[in-house]
Amino acid sequence: MQLNRRFACFTTIALVAVLLGGVIVPAAAQGDTMQFRYNAAHTGDYSPVAGILPSNGQLKWNFTTGNYAASSPAVANGVVYAGSDDFNVYALSATTGAKLWAFPTGGTVDSSPAVANGVVYVGSFDHKLYAINARTGTQLWNYTTGNAGVGSSPAVANGVVYFTSTSKVFALNASNGALLWSQQPGAGTPASVSPAVANGIVYVGTEDSRLYALSAANGAPLWNVSVGGLPEGSPAVANGVVYVGSDDHKLYAFSSANGAPLWSFATGAQVISSPAVANGVVYVGSFDHKVYAINAANGQPRWAQPFSTGDSVLSSPAFANGVVYVGSFDHKLYAISASTGTQLWNYTTGSSIETSPAVSNGIVYFGSDYPDCNVYAIGTEIQPTPAKLTLPYNKITTSGSPGHLSATYAFSGSLTSTTAPFSPIKNAKIYLQWSNDKTHWTLASTTPAITNAKGVYAFSGHLGPGTHYFRATFGGIPPNGPVYSPIVKVSISSYGSSVVMYA
Repeated sequence: MQLNRRFACFTTIALVAVLLGGVIVPAAAQGDTMQFRYNAAHTGDYSPVAGILPSNGQLKWNFTTGNYAASSPAVANGVVYAGSDDFNVYALSATTGAKLWAFPTGGTVDSSPAVANGVVYVGSFDHKLYAINARTGTQLWNYTTGNAGVGSSPAVANGVVYFTSTSKVFALNASNGALLWSQQPGAGTPASVSPAVANGIVYVGTEDSRLYALSAANGAPLWNVSVGGLPEGSPAVANGVVYVGSDDHKLYAFSSANGAPLWSFATGAQVISSPAVANGVVYVGSFDHKVYAINAANGQPRWAQPFSTGDSVLSSPAFANGVVYVGSFDHKLYAISASTGTQLWNYTTGSSIETSPAVSNGIVYFGSDYPDCNVYAIGTEIQPTPAKLTLPYNKITTSGSPGHLSATYAFSGSLTSTTAPFSPIKNAKIYLQWSNDKTHWTLASTTPAITNAKGVYAFSGHLGPGTHYFRATFGGIPPNGPVYSPIVKVSISSYGSSVVMYA
């Protein structure tokens, strides 16, 4: 999204189950969706889809549009979706960059697409919000705002599309485009940013220098607070806190429930960049040519020094695999160590980079300004590795009395290449998935296990009564992965347990 135009291997996995107490609570998996800043809350944390290794900084492909590649890309099901000021929305192969389709609108497309349930939602300055079939590029419906352009990136949550125009905040039925509600918050019209949606609340900045919280159900105002200047970046919501930058040179943190101020952090210039929030740290760029890492809890800096670029930072950082990716007006995309703030690499394009990067399967995708006008893919995909899951029966124990038995699981395993010299694979992400029917799978934990220098990883968690199926996964995003291990079945009752090695 343009925020402001001013400026074969084989895997051996050993599994040990120890049954002791609790209930498993699977985490929701996200398969075919991606939005501006990854999700409707705009956290900018792409870890669930980033793959096992960070980008290596090498050009994979670039696709030239007819004008500024203005919107931040969204990547879903092996396809990159991006808008351009040439009035088109493009669908490109994530692997090759080949054009799959182009959807024409009646105006520039600075809006970043949101992809959900096989539909691409995107705005245009022709005053419309479009719903497009993600596979074919055919229009499903459109909604006309009146005489107001849509530069905002839509957020999709619970079957509703939320977006702003230059006059109002809108909520549409995602299936048919029917208007559910519209709202002009307070005295100010919404800034041309994407609303963030989390826990039944829509957060949006307005041109009267305030941040508003609206009911996602009906648009009713819940609270609002001053941010000292125009909030040109989109808010991010994480762990009960909403973060937003301002033209008054500050990043603010408020309680997402009631707007109570928590802290503010001063930079040297406007903060138009949208913040990314990951692992207790907020990352944000500023027009003072710097990228900051800030403790999410108390607003204190996390790096010894902010990271300096060669020009203003309008681009919003993306976090994945311990790396922060961000563009700059100096024509470069930077990869920065999230822990130290030091540069890992940079890639130079032919124009400034105002768009926000998206990360998927080890590749960083972003657009560049005129006259370069390209969508870039930087990095090399990590090919999937077959996996095998085993379970030694002699490691199973139980505790408690009959009728009151409870259980936990502790899985450990290793990842090893089958190609010579058959060495362990370190720093790889292994995810554990859970199902109660071997058909509908969710993540047992959204946090992956990372293999150590010996290729070893471990998981632990709780089980309740019932039949549980587990499988490990290692690799990328379909169609290049992931590859799943064989399924392990664990049956728990209050009187005992059983384990089937391959179900």
